[in-house]
Amino acid sequence: MPHKFSRFETVLRLQRFRFQEAEAELRTIQARQGDEFVDWQNQQRLAIVGHHQKHNPFYKELAGDTPVSLDRWDSLPIMEKAHYQRDLPEVLAQPFSPDDVYTANTSGSSGHPFTYAKDRPCHALAWALIKHRYALHGLTLDSKQARFYGIPLDRIGYAKEKLKDRLMNRVRFPVFDLSDAAMADFVKTFARTRFEYIYGYTLSVVLFARYCLREKVNVRGLCPSLKLCMVTSEVCTPEDRALMEEAFGIPVVNEYGASEMSIMAFEDAAGHWILSEEIAYLETTETGDLLATSLHNYAFPIIRYRIGDVAQLTSDRIDGKYRCLVRLDGRVNDTIVLPSGRRAAGLTFYYISRSILERSGALREFIIRQTALDTFVLDVVADRDLTAEELATIQAETTRYLEPGLTVTVQRVPHLNRPASGKIKHFYSELG
Repeated sequence: MPHKFSRFETVLRLQRFRFQEAEAELRTIQARQGDEFVDWQNQQRLAIVGHHQKHNPFYKELAGDTPVSLDRWDSLPIMEKAHYQRDLPEVLAQPFSPDDVYTANTSGSSGHPFTYAKDRPCHALAWALIKHRYALHGLTLDSKQARFYGIPLDRIGYAKEKLKDRLMNRVRFPVFDLSDAAMADFVKTFARTRFEYIYGYTLSVVLFARYCLREKVNVRGLCPSLKLCMVTSEVCTPEDRALMEEAFGIPVVNEYGASEMSIMAFEDAAGHWILSEEIAYLETTETGDLLATSLHNYAFPIIRYRIGDVAQLTSDRIDGKYRCLVRLDGRVNDTIVLPSGRRAAGLTFYYISRSILERSGALREFIIRQTALDTFVLDVVADRDLTAEELATIQAETTRYLEPGLTVTVQRVPHLNRPASGKIKHFYSELG
């Protein structure tokens, strides 16, 4: 029987990503059992290191060219986000160029902006894994998604995301406005749309769940097609999970990922937060810092890369393959509360910051602190002072994404003080 492609799979194929071949490779990897699988994973991480030592001058300068064995794995350098903050061609392995790889940039909740790349087979394999994990819960890449997420407000960025939403069969609920009036509009959309699952930032979805409970909205009654709620980015506490399950009447599933890595852990149907062992090797340092190695990225050296979270992993493997994530610290963002009474997700400032991060190239790290209802302080580690034009852009974008009358002060600092977890959140509320 011919393979039937989803709409999104068709888009990947049109962009020269060989999705069907990626699915076949994933099945081959997953067919390995027990020691055979572990041996494959060990050899694959050594192979990816050897590839970059031989073909990537940037990585060779950091790691040397001495072949690495498993018992010397810890001798490899830990890659920090700052290592990648340079022009992309300098970081790519030979013979890759920016024109023949998938590229994107990340600022994310950590506030460390850089551009990353994935070779085409690597990117296709990541999507094949996402399809596999979704299928564990009866979802496909075509399943209708209610997406609680941000969106760029510049004309080109907005248009791109809306096109992606259409191709991926999802309706976006922007998290820049989480007021009761906005929530009421969200409810109306649920009443007229056959959503199969909710996906989004944990805190934003929790706020919607609280609204529904407070207003006695029967979400499942309005939208009986709902099967699942999938949360990502911020930590989902047991209390958060219980609240969302009560509000929506559906199971809640945790996803853990980073754009430069794709999904790294995903809850299966039994509630195990299984690692993405097929595409990544995850480890922790003595202090619990999570390090990630991309097993298939031959273009860009994601090797022993410090994600920025503190985590705990199991040593035992389910079905001989999957270790599990049992604890994750960090990635908790506070809620922005505004003078008008509106609320917005702390990750709103990711979209505000992109407007200058992608233009200036000056910022290295940053956090935003809300010190009063109408006052925000942007602490930046930068190569230079921001220009008057860049400062004006920050102020204008804050007004556009949030509301008028807000004051944003930018102060350049030599470094950012990290909390005990080691994770710098993007946004901190100091309102008490």
